[in-house]
Amino acid sequence: MKGERWLWVLTVLSLLLMLGAVFMALVQAPPAANVRTETERYTQRIIYFHVPSAWVGFLAFFVTMVASVGYLVRRERAWDVVALSSVEVGVAFTTAVLVTGSIWAKTAWNTWWTWDPRLTTSAITWVIYLAYLMLRGAVEDPEQEARFASVYGIVGFTSVPITFMAIRWWRTIHPVLFDTSGAGLSPNMLSAFLFCLGAFTVLYGTLLWHRVRLEFLADEVRALRRQLNL
Repeated sequence: MKGERWLWVLTVLSLLLMLGAVFMALVQAPPAANVRTETERYTQRIIYFHVPSAWVGFLAFFVTMVASVGYLVRRERAWDVVALSSVEVGVAFTTAVLVTGSIWAKTAWNTWWTWDPRLTTSAITWVIYLAYLMLRGAVEDPEQEARFASVYGIVGFTSVPITFMAIRWWRTIHPVLFDTSGAGLSPNMLSAFLFCLGAFTVLYGTLLWHRVRLEFLADEVRALRRQLNL
């Protein structure tokens, strides 16, 4: 089918873009000006994966919020499928944020974790959306599950702007990548960063499409099982 063909084209494109992102981050981008040791020379490159992962997590949870509103208004299964699928992808990328951030922190701060406002709010957001998935597994009635999850997906999104603004609202040791003038990255670093940001965004769209497709296939299997009384 035409849609299937476009999905696999997008999948190949995502693979090529991610290979390009690895090259840009590890080879093309110069080291940061404030690098002090050889270890920092490599760990500072984590920003090219850490920040795009955070962006994708925020984007995924925003899509969940919009889809949740769509479900409450239209009561259509497709909206609920998108909301669920986007949360699963968003949780995966937020997990990557916490892991890569911890690796960077060990080098920069000599600790794997500290209860900095940005780190704390990121962890809370991660837990909130893990709880979203647990909520869905705890409700047996599909329509009730979708309603509860939609309300939760809307309310839970409030954690995202709080996490984003944490380094601007509270005293924090977490670095600000961009200030109001756009400084912080050299032109070569900025081009690599923007390429990685775009690559991760395309990867999110690809994973979301695959996950939505998988959920609809699961619906078809469940419908066939009911017809066969299995």
